[in-house]
Amino acid sequence: MNCEQQNSSESLLKQESRTLFTATPKDFVATLPLHHFEGRIVVVQSKVEAEKAVKALKTQRILGIDTETKPSFRKGHTNQVALLQVCMRDVCFLFRLNEIGFLPCLQSLLGDKKICKVGLSLKDDALMLQRKDPSFKPAGFLDLQNFAAELGVKDKSLLKLYANVFHKRISKKMRLSNWEADVLSEPQKVYAATDASVCLDLFAELTRLKASGQYALIPEPVKEDVPLPDCDANEKEAMA
Repeated sequence: MNCEQQNSSESLLKQESRTLFTATPKDFVATLPLHHFEGRIVVVQSKVEAEKAVKALKTQRILGIDTETKPSFRKGHTNQVALLQVCMRDVCFLFRLNEIGFLPCLQSLLGDKKICKVGLSLKDDALMLQRKDPSFKPAGFLDLQNFAAELGVKDKSLLKLYANVFHKRISKKMRLSNWEADVLSEPQKVYAATDASVCLDLFAELTRLKASGQYALIPEPVKEDVPLPDCDANEKEAMA
């Protein structure tokens, strides 16, 4: 059973038509109300805590995932992934990989093809995790960029895709904060949990829309040709 089949029965319970942008305008996003995760957030900082969290997560069929990395402002240098977020419906676990490492229990979870892991730009996340352990083999990953594209939506960022589908905005203010800090701030924790949790919301709704066909696309605005300035025929031909 694939990710879509696992989610289809729940998704079809809601029958609401939506109008989606083919590509969400920036000015539309700026007008929307903020959304943030309101469930329980658990910071995991030890092997024992990680194994307990993974045991709970393995009871789920679908999980939302994301990673965070401390930004580097040195040319050519990239830090290793510091945080792994794995979210169930009402609980989000934040695994501090910079402290506990990429433990075998986490690799087992992310390599379990029977559990669907949904996120955005998951190829990049997988590569960052493989820097921690080159032997890691991800399985059961579903990238929302590709999934949205099947509906004709071109949005590549989580911010725009969530705004497009739910008409709400997620904050990106904490993206470039220090994810290797001794203690994560409350805004950091909420930001991290929100990014993983909205992946679950998006997957559920996109699955429903794909199965029901209850959506319409707003086409991208046609870019008009810029008129050439007044000039003689030879100049116009050269600029054509």
